[in-house]
Amino acid sequence: MHCPFCSADDTKVIDSRLANEGAMVRRRRECQACGERFTTFESAELVMPHIVKQGGQREPFNENKLRAGILRALEKRPVGTDDIEKAIVHITKRMRATGDREVPANKVGSFVMDELRDLDQVAYVRFASVYRSFEDVSAFEEEIEKLKKGPSPEVKRQQKSLLPEDE
Repeated sequence: MHCPFCSADDTKVIDSRLANEGAMVRRRRECQACGERFTTFESAELVMPHIVKQGGQREPFNENKLRAGILRALEKRPVGTDDIEKAIVHITKRMRATGDREVPANKVGSFVMDELRDLDQVAYVRFASVYRSFEDVSAFEEEIEKLKKGPSPEVKRQQKSLLPEDE
């Protein structure tokens, strides 16, 4: 690590601690040449897979685009920002967990629908109507019937998960 003060390349780590809830390592360093101290942060570089659109185009994953789609579906709905961020984190973890370098856009859409189903059923139907290109009212009715058959989001939240929280 080069010293930011004198550009010498001989620095010594004085102290290391976990930061950001264990997602980073904070290191205090001292330059052996000028004696100045500085802090560095080290974190894992996690590469997100590329998204393969229906037409075959490939584009890098864009978290802002994901967030915008979710926020559009949740517009004027009583869902907290923390819940939205948790859903986004969960979707990105699922994408990374595929282990693939490329993920089809429809798979990402399915991940979003899974999260919206648990967050807010109205937002879920809004998103599904665009995602699945509903043509008429009967498509809405079918989707609502599917929602009615499954457990409500409140019941699902109260149930114990059989899978670890990370997945």
